[in-house]
Amino acid sequence: MPGIDIRHPHSMPLPKARKAVEEVAKKLAQRFDIEYAWEGDTLSFTRSGVDGRIALAAKHLHVTAQLGFLLSALKGPIESEIRRVLGERFS
Repeated sequence: MPGIDIRHPHSMPLPKARKAVEEVAKKLAQRFDIEYAWEGDTLSFTRSGVDGRIALAAKHLHVTAQLGFLLSALKGPIESEIRRVLGERFS
């Protein structure tokens, strides 16, 4: 399965970064029927065709996702959108 692997720097305190990730996850859940849950400082998300994680660290976020067959054709646009949102929220 094709994967997405993005590291994005941030300078927010962890509680503020966690809140920003939570807000993005809520929007994704509403828009794309994604289920998500926190496991420590890692937000896991899933839906048909996607299994991913957003790991929070003191100075960066690490987004990983495995895409199923149908979504693998859209890897480029999906990755671009993730980078755009991270740029808006964490730069």
